[in-house]
Amino acid sequence: MSIWGSLIGGMIGFSLGGPFGMLLGSFLGGRISRARSQGRFSSFAQPQQVFALSLIVLSAKLSKADGQVSREELAAVKDKLRIPNNELDQVGKIFNKAKEESTGYEPYAQQIAQIYRGNLNVLEEVINILFYIAEADGNVSEAELKMIEHIAQIFGLNQSQFNGIKESRKSSDKLNPYIVLESSPDDDLQTIRKRYLKLSKEHHPDLLISKGVVQEVIDESKKKMRAINSAWDKIQKLKKN
Repeated sequence: MSIWGSLIGGMIGFSLGGPFGMLLGSFLGGRISRARSQGRFSSFAQPQQVFALSLIVLSAKLSKADGQVSREELAAVKDKLRIPNNELDQVGKIFNKAKEESTGYEPYAQQIAQIYRGNLNVLEEVINILFYIAEADGNVSEAELKMIEHIAQIFGLNQSQFNGIKESRKSSDKLNPYIVLESSPDDDLQTIRKRYLKLSKEHHPDLLISKGVVQEVIDESKKKMRAINSAWDKIQKLKKN
């Protein structure tokens, strides 16, 4: 079952608080009050719903980072998040509400960081998808790059982790394997192997799904895994020469 079909209805019964709560409150209005009165209001949303909402809101903020919302970026949001046509209306309303409101992206990023505290691999997937959205029009603008990097900092990612995500977006023949594996050419093969195994475990699709990454975007996670494996293969060959 797609997460999108239950996103709006499911969120009626949850209290996220913070900027997400305010956004949903302004969007859902009286339906939240009715849910409270009928005893259908709980304190915690499902991880998949929180992750999906995070992607919608941050994608909306990113889409206007350089002052213009391109048709390609909007299409990328739809395609990468695999939003079915019959759910486009409700998801589009959240996207537009987030895009048009005056609240910046920082409070949302801070709340996401708090929700996924201790799960940096999940937060890295959010950054990975934001890069995909920004790349949709063929160019990641300076404003978009600065915004994504700042979100990564809010999430608690260090520069090496951010650079690794950015580098893994490149084709296998162009990526720098040491940056992808967050290592240095001066490191010995055993040290790099430990890093490779750690990253492989952290970005395994099954682990990410168990922590709330929605199935709809897991293909992008698999690309990260391919970049990690490609980088390790390259480094082994380089170290043998």
